[in-house]
Amino acid sequence: MEAAYVFRVTFRLDPPSVGVDPDRFETVVTKPAAEPGTEGWLFFRDALWRGEVSDEAHLRSLATEWLSVPVTSVSFSELRADEAYVDALRGAIEASASFGDPPRDVLHAHLGSSIRVD
Repeated sequence: MEAAYVFRVTFRLDPPSVGVDPDRFETVVTKPAAEPGTEGWLFFRDALWRGEVSDEAHLRSLATEWLSVPVTSVSFSELRADEAYVDALRGAIEASASFGDPPRDVLHAHLGSSIRVD
């Protein structure tokens, strides 16, 4: 099983003793998704709503940690996953007491239509 969250991130460089031009850069960040049912698997629930970042300030802070540079913006692109991961994710949602809706509805509520199955 393989899966990753894909984000578009803009970051800036502000070195103390030299100038840089350009000082802002955009990149694609791929964050591995935790195996469903294990620690961190609810990242989609905690970070995304309707296919968008639910709390940009919080996710900018996380992205700053991931990249070790100040992140100025972050947007969600997609969850890239194989069929086995999506099936396991649906199963974990179904088994979880924290969701009252069917897995299809839960995934749509958080990821919108931004799931790409490879």
